[in-house]
Order: sequence, then structure tokens, then C-alpha cells
Amino acid sequence: MDLRNIAIIAHVDHGKTTLVDELLKQSGAFRDNQAVAERAMDSNDLERERGITILAKATSVEWKSTRINIVDTPGHADFGGEVERILSMVDGVVLLVDAAEGPMPQTKFVTSKALALGLRPIVVLNKVDKPDAEPDRALDECFDLFANLGADEDQLDFPHLYASGRSGWADAELDGPRKDLSALFNLVVNHVPAPRQIKHQGEDFSMLATTLGSDPFLGRILTGRIETGTLKVGATIQALSRHGEKIEQFRVAKIRAFRGLGQQDIDIGEAGDIVSLSGMAKATVADTLCALAIEDPLPAQPIDPPTISVTFGINDSPLAGRDGKKVQSRVIRDRLMKEAESNVAIKITDTPGGEAFEVAGRGELQMGVLIENMRREGFELSISRPQVLTREIDGEVQEPIEEVTIDVDDEYSGAVIEKITGARKGDLAEMKPAGAGKTRIVAHVPSRGLIGYHGEFLTDTRGTGVLNRVFHGWAPHKGTIPGRRAGVLISMEDGDAVAYALWNLEERGKMFVGPQAKVYQGMIIGEHSRENDLEVNPLKGKKLTNVRASGTDDAVRLTPHVNFSLEEAIAYINDDELVEVTPNVIRLRKRHLDPHERKRASRK
Repeated sequence: MDLRNIAIIAHVDHGKTTLVDELLKQSGAFRDNQAVAERAMDSNDLERERGITILAKATSVEWKSTRINIVDTPGHADFGGEVERILSMVDGVVLLVDAAEGPMPQTKFVTSKALALGLRPIVVLNKVDKPDAEPDRALDECFDLFANLGADEDQLDFPHLYASGRSGWADAELDGPRKDLSALFNLVVNHVPAPRQIKHQGEDFSMLATTLGSDPFLGRILTGRIETGTLKVGATIQALSRHGEKIEQFRVAKIRAFRGLGQQDIDIGEAGDIVSLSGMAKATVADTLCALAIEDPLPAQPIDPPTISVTFGINDSPLAGRDGKKVQSRVIRDRLMKEAESNVAIKITDTPGGEAFEVAGRGELQMGVLIENMRREGFELSISRPQVLTREIDGEVQEPIEEVTIDVDDEYSGAVIEKITGARKGDLAEMKPAGAGKTRIVAHVPSRGLIGYHGEFLTDTRGTGVLNRVFHGWAPHKGTIPGRRAGVLISMEDGDAVAYALWNLEERGKMFVGPQAKVYQGMIIGEHSRENDLEVNPLKGKKLTNVRASGTDDAVRLTPHVNFSLEEAIAYINDDELVEVTPNVIRLRKRHLDPHERKRASRK
């Protein structure tokens, strides 16, 4: 059977996973009466809740005697480590672009990686049946994007289709029959080359491991594309590191190939197919699995370096251990090491003392997803404010810069530009009308300046603005960027918060806790209306007397308190504060200070 390996690239919410659903249905991967969940490829709970793809996943469909392996790539740059590995497995890419929005920053990030690998894209203009769709403008913007990214003539001469993933059709013409996706299937078969073999290594088996999984019965599972030769179940092969060092020799226990949404055991894996192998004990992502006669590893795609770091520590608050079962530092360390093994974009280092771990990654969203997964697994953690990683070149300190693309109503554009180019030290790169009373702003802003900005941005734009960011490059350090201006309200007592006390504290600022919430000394219960921190008593009840008179009893009507999401809490805190994360609760608190330090901090 002929083979084609393709990746689907799209910005967040441009309809990529929905299109894959339709490809699976129309290729006959499901029975007619089979119940299939919407966005079947988003198998992870967090992916379904947030509507984004986090993990790269493969599936396989058959179309007229051709097997097409389809890889669904994440649309967010924070999960770019997944993208860079996965593109080495495919021979072509389908770029899915919303006909109304055009190519967006995350599209640019993944497309630049695909073009650098020499892959020839197919452009699919999705959602052309929406009333605000402008497919011709979106197509022109795609051409401009490819040209700016240094595409060669073959890549610039790309075919394109008009489609509606939700309705399940794709046509070469905008006013086509709009029946099914056969035009897309045929274009993939005709435009994408069959897998090519690396000739100079002969016909011995070789494969580059690109994703790592685990199974309770099979143990470690490595997935990748077979570059050369064939492999049989029971064969003895070896694993080489990217530097050519021999890691281990093992017997292949199982070979599984993607068939529809599931995987199927096969006896022989052939060159070009994407398969999963089990039987290894140490081999991991970016290692070469090959025949014993091969000495040189396959070239592994380099991964962009991490840009931010967060400290994961044990939860040492007075309420530690009440919600979660996994609280010891060694258990946290084992879980983080397991994550670093399967996610090459994350780096873990121990801090002095061994009770906290420095986790470096791509962005706040990637860190937030890791922490959210851990809290659902029963971990309790204390998390520090994200710190941006810098590097030194020729004695000059450089910091990561992000390209921020903002779509905002015209009336709010002034406030947004003032914020990002003022205190946050951004440079305005482009500003143009985006139609329908909106303005598109493109700016290059230091990563430090974007920590904690999203909530402020939503307030400035009354919730109507859309902000997208992607790593742009490195630039000389831009100096001090001011953090949060307001101080916080800190509990001075342990116990359950009282509604009457919180009501009296409302004039001091916004509350982060409600009545009956567990509080303790040093816990942050609100934001002060001034710049200094203030210790308050949220347990102070009303003095009761036996005198009752009309008008002396005020009804306690509390303003709803602020309920932080995990990412909002991490972005909100200052350097001397921590986020306490448990399976059920997110709290903010001050770092533990001795009495002398506390006095000095209160004076400041």
C-alpha cells in the first residue's frame, strides 16, 4: 500500500481537530453506527476543557489504496517542543488558516519550522462559509508569510483549497459543489511525496524516536517513523544517543501501527510507516533505534531553548497534606523527571537543599498545564513567580523577546499601545485596520513585560481583545520593568474567615477569599488599595450584646471575591510570594520570613 505522512498545522481554534474528525469519518475509519466524541483527537481532559491541542498525536486513514498517516500538531508555541520533533516524521504539511483571521502568530511559528525542513505546504482556507470570511485576503497573507519566512520557489507555488471543516467539505474553487473532502484527500496523495529512504545507510533498520509514552503492561513505548529497512517483532536492536553513544541493546516486544484512532499490532514494520515500539528500558526521545550494524545516529532536530523558569517546591503551609496525597519532595522530583523525559522542551534542575526544583520551559501556559496535570494527580506544590531566562553573548546580557499580535476594537487601541510600549518596554512593529471596527497591532515585547499582562489587557479592552504571542528572538536586556503596584492584605490569624470581618475589610481592597474559607498566618487574602502590604484579621467577629434596636444591625452583603485561575495566580504574585496548589484549592501566600525580615518587609 502507498504511504503518505502529513502534519496538520493551524493556529489555536482555527478548526484543525474538527477537520481531522471529518477526515476520519469520510475515510471509513468509523462504523456507520459508531458513537464518536467530538474532537476525537483531543483525548486529554485538559485539551477538551480548554479547546486546545497540547500533545502531538498521530492517526491513520485509508483513501483509494493509499494509507495517509496524519499528525495533529499543537497550535500554541508553548508546546513547540512537540512540533519540532513531530515535523521530522512527515513529508508534507497541510496549513489550515481561518478565512476571517488569516495566518496568526502560532501559524507563523510552526510554518517556519516546516519550511526550514524543506516541506511543501498545502494551504486550506477554513470556515469560508462564515459571514466575515475573506478568503482572498487570507490567501494573499499566506503567500506574504511564506515569502517573509524565506520559502523557496517550490514552496511558494503552493496549492490551496477552500473548506469548511465543520460541514465536512473542501473544494478547489470557492463556489464548488461543497459535498465532501475528496479534493483534499486527492491533493494530499498527488502533492505530498511518498516517504523517502536515507540511501547511504543501506537497508539496515533505523528510526528516530520522536514521542515517548508508557503502558502499564508494555512499559516504555517510543513512536517514530522508520527511515530505512524493515523490523520484525522479536528482533534485537540497539539505541544510540544523538552523539552516537550506545545506550542499550534490547529485543522488540511489540510493533504497533496507527489504524484509525487506535493502534494495531503488526508483525513487520516497513520504511516510511509511523510505528510504536516497546521492549526498551532506557531509550528516550531524540535517540536513534537501529540495527546492531549501524554506528552513526540519525540527525535529531535541535529544540529551541527554554525562555522562563518556575520553582516547584513542597507545600510547607499550615494546611499542607489536607487535600493531596503526594507531598514529599522525592515524589515531586520523580514526577518532574518523568515529565522532562517525554517533553524535551522542559529542563529540570535541583536547587540547593533539594526541596525545590527549577523547571525551565517555553511559557506560562506550558507551566500551567504541567501544574494542572500534577494537581489532578494528587500533588501539593508551592510555585514561585516565573523568572525569564537570560543569556550572555560577548559580555552582553540578552533576554527573550516575543512577537505579540493583538486584535482589538479601535477605541481601545490607544490604551493597549500605551501599556505595551511604555512600562513594558515593547517596540511597535506594525499597526493596521483589521476590518469590522478592529485594529491589528504587532509589537515585539520582552517576555518579562508580558508576565501578568493578560488580565490587565482584558480589563483595558473590556474583554473584547485577543492577544497572541510567540517567541521572536533574543535582544539586549531592556532594563527594569515595574511589577505589580498594589500591595496585598495578609492574614494575621489561623482559622475560618468570617463574613463580618471580610465585609469590614472591603474598604481596604479586593478580597481573594470568601466566608468560611480556611486561612492562616501569612496567607494573602486580598489586594490592598495602596502600594504597601497590610496585615489584617479576617476572623474578627461582631461583638454581641443583648441590646437590639432598629437600624443598629447592618446586613452583611459581600462583594463577590476574586477567584484566580492557576495561570492568573502565577502571573499575579511578586518575587516574595508563592502560589500554594492542592488538588482542590489555589491559595496565595508570602514566603516564610523570620520576625526581623517581616518587620523590614512591612516597613518597605
